[in-house]
Amino acid sequence: MINCIVVVGSGVMGRGIAYVAALSGFAVTVVDTKSTALEHAKKEIESLFEKGIKRQKITSDMAEKSLNKLRYEQNLSFAAETADLVIEAVPEQLAIKKSVFEALELHAPAKCYFATNTSTMSPTEVASFSNRPDKTIAMHFFNPVHKMPLVEIVRGLETSDETVAAIKQVAEQMGKETVVVKEFPGFITSRISALVGNEAFYMLQEGIGTPEEIDKAIKLGLNYPMGPFELGDLVGLDTRLNNLKYLHEKLGEKYRPAPLLEQYVKAGRLGRKTGKGVYIYTSEEE
Repeated sequence: MINCIVVVGSGVMGRGIAYVAALSGFAVTVVDTKSTALEHAKKEIESLFEKGIKRQKITSDMAEKSLNKLRYEQNLSFAAETADLVIEAVPEQLAIKKSVFEALELHAPAKCYFATNTSTMSPTEVASFSNRPDKTIAMHFFNPVHKMPLVEIVRGLETSDETVAAIKQVAEQMGKETVVVKEFPGFITSRISALVGNEAFYMLQEGIGTPEEIDKAIKLGLNYPMGPFELGDLVGLDTRLNNLKYLHEKLGEKYRPAPLLEQYVKAGRLGRKTGKGVYIYTSEEE
């Protein structure tokens, strides 16, 4: 029975997962090594509840009960001691994930499941950082977590059927649809999304159209809810670049990052989180 969820990483994905989990009745601890990051996450999560009430998606009573289920912690070792499930949502860098899972192995109870929110990396490789590969899985949420209906569940080489069933039940309790897929770099969604987003940057680099024209063509012509540049700015161009580098290494030349995308990241134009990516954002924009 999964009641207590620990979310490691308080960035956009981590706080989105924490919000949805608390709203779904789980006791949630958000862990980050930086106190300033936790303070920012707490503010952003509380803002999500306020917006939910304002839009009549949730009631004030629901928000109050959910907020009471949330706590914030800098000490991962302490937080892991009572966890039934840990969802890791740190940056897509293997060394960081390795340090997280090695610490979790030492302090999480034997019954605890480990999930990584990676969008591209191998859950089998992540599982090698602990001694419970049968209880380790990828649980790929999408941004923004509270709006996107899908969780892509990816089993590693030794992930047990029991773990798959337990994680599927957790995702469904969060109100999500699920697909269970076999491990392969990029899974299903990230492989397609990375190709489309990267090709859009090649088009922009070649002067085929403006960002607005390319996004409009994809949305209206292919019925995508967001254009590739809008989506890239939302998830973070640095995240998109890291994913492409990994897929390029694992799957070959067709995933080579567009030079213009690399330029944007070097310039610090990372998207909404920095106020400037392909597009420029104002503080008033949600």
